[in-house]
Amino acid sequence: MGTTNSALSYAKVEAVADPFAPAGVELLPIPQLANPGEVRDEPLLPSFLYLPAAAEFPAGTLALPWDSERSFVTGSLAQKRGGENAGRLVSSAKSWLSHSGVDRTSPLVPFRAPEGVDKISPVVASRRYLEHLREAWDYKMPEDPFAAQHVLVTVPASFDAVARELTLAAAEQAGYRDVTLLEEPQAAFYAWIERHPDWRERVTVGDLILVVDIGGGTTDFTLIAVTEANGELQLERVAVGEHILLGGDNIDLALAGAVAERLAQKGTRLDSRQMQALWNNCRTAKEKLLEPGNKAKEQAVTILGKGSGLVGGTIKASLLREDIERILSAGFLPEVASTDMPAQQRRVGLQELGLPYAADAAITRHLARFLRQQAATQRGTVRSGPSGLACPSHVLFNGGVLNAAEVRERILETLGRWLAAEGMNKVQPLAGEDLMHAVSRGAAYYGLARMGRGVRIRGGVPRSYYVGIESAMPTVPGFPAPLKALNVVPFGMEEASEARIPNREFGLVVGQPAEFRFFTSTARKQDQPGDLIEDLGDELEELAPMEVTFAGGESSSEVVPVSFESVVTETGVLQLWCVARDGRRWKLEFNVRERVRA
Repeated sequence: MGTTNSALSYAKVEAVADPFAPAGVELLPIPQLANPGEVRDEPLLPSFLYLPAAAEFPAGTLALPWDSERSFVTGSLAQKRGGENAGRLVSSAKSWLSHSGVDRTSPLVPFRAPEGVDKISPVVASRRYLEHLREAWDYKMPEDPFAAQHVLVTVPASFDAVARELTLAAAEQAGYRDVTLLEEPQAAFYAWIERHPDWRERVTVGDLILVVDIGGGTTDFTLIAVTEANGELQLERVAVGEHILLGGDNIDLALAGAVAERLAQKGTRLDSRQMQALWNNCRTAKEKLLEPGNKAKEQAVTILGKGSGLVGGTIKASLLREDIERILSAGFLPEVASTDMPAQQRRVGLQELGLPYAADAAITRHLARFLRQQAATQRGTVRSGPSGLACPSHVLFNGGVLNAAEVRERILETLGRWLAAEGMNKVQPLAGEDLMHAVSRGAAYYGLARMGRGVRIRGGVPRSYYVGIESAMPTVPGFPAPLKALNVVPFGMEEASEARIPNREFGLVVGQPAEFRFFTSTARKQDQPGDLIEDLGDELEELAPMEVTFAGGESSSEVVPVSFESVVTETGVLQLWCVARDGRRWKLEFNVRERVRA
């Protein structure tokens, strides 16, 4: 489920003699409205939702094969109609889903909807996209109902815990069962493995692979190291960058600004409603100009004039190819040194509520920061240069923005200059994947890999984790009860795995606020789940405490005997489940990734 487009891939689970035989991942064409009354299969579902006015479309023309009474539009027609009436178009719902500064479950979108348009929440919008994909599957694959499938939904590597939970909530509301979340950069790399069964001949031990994922809403960086164990090549994810709300949306807005400036020079000034429509139209025009093989120098864009009906007329303009090249090279991919860091914008005291876009639009500076901080945090464990820059040997591109050869070449040139300054060879691109479907295909391949039918990227937890246990000691004035530390995650515990501690019970405070204290250690690598450390010493580092109020039972507050279950998810989140004897369960969670702020 992407910010701009969503896709659906699948793989059949079959018993085969060779677990590393080709996976057989296939794409599912997605039926959707291309025009009123016209349903057409398309390889992608544009992640747009249009909320039409009453009687805006003739009766029955929004019907889908599985829903004759549909009152809203998703996909191609939504994107097309939204270019004409942006105030009713929901876009960038996924970016809103990641916005920690707002209530993501409240009606927020369309963000600049005019009076009279009922807004919906980013969760509901996400549900609509996921719902459409489920319904399309059941329509196309009636012999294999969606409810019987194991489903993987992809999210940005930088999604926070709330955004992940809300994505799962949207999937559940859309009728999904048995859902696993997977990071998009990892999924893209799995797609490359799926397309290249000979991947072990293309990389060697010590190689460092940089995944650059620039989508419609976010930019993600991930590093994957090629290691060796028992004579076999292995892949290990060693770093994930922080959330950067910077992507195709920003580029489209900059292009709209360039077109609007030319119109203003000719005496035509656009209001905010028209600018929103121009923003959407520039997205479509950009994609057409950057299609492989397209040599056109410009693409027409049309904006409705002020007024109603034909009286207002239309405004015609053009997006120029040179606009794209200039804005990309000067604003988003400028030539910078590997020591140049993203600029910090001075915050204005009062701001319009909206998406918290990155203050610095230069993707190359964000990449420089990621590589420098990564080398600093994992000194000696990744391929680095003399100046302290992590030096990737290979790069894998993903995301719609990188479908443009100009963008890929610009990033390769930048990395080439940085590596040359470190005395390293040029970075080699890992080619051969359809960037628009890589994440979807890779997720399906990963589903097979979980069943032993493919290669998995290792992502062992880089330290041990402990939860604080208060000792049962008599109260002494001036002396707090001694604290012990219970190991709940051992060093190196693999992601997508779990550990149970059934033979130890502790009292969980429910029904009132309680503080939970967590500790971590890079030194204590032999501790196992259930080990209780009585002397915390210098080997344990305390994390920020967490205050939580767990719902209780009939009484307002109680202490419930619980045992623990630890789960480290595919997205690097520790879920510590407190399990009561009667089956009640409470969850604590936090990130255990070695994240690098970018």
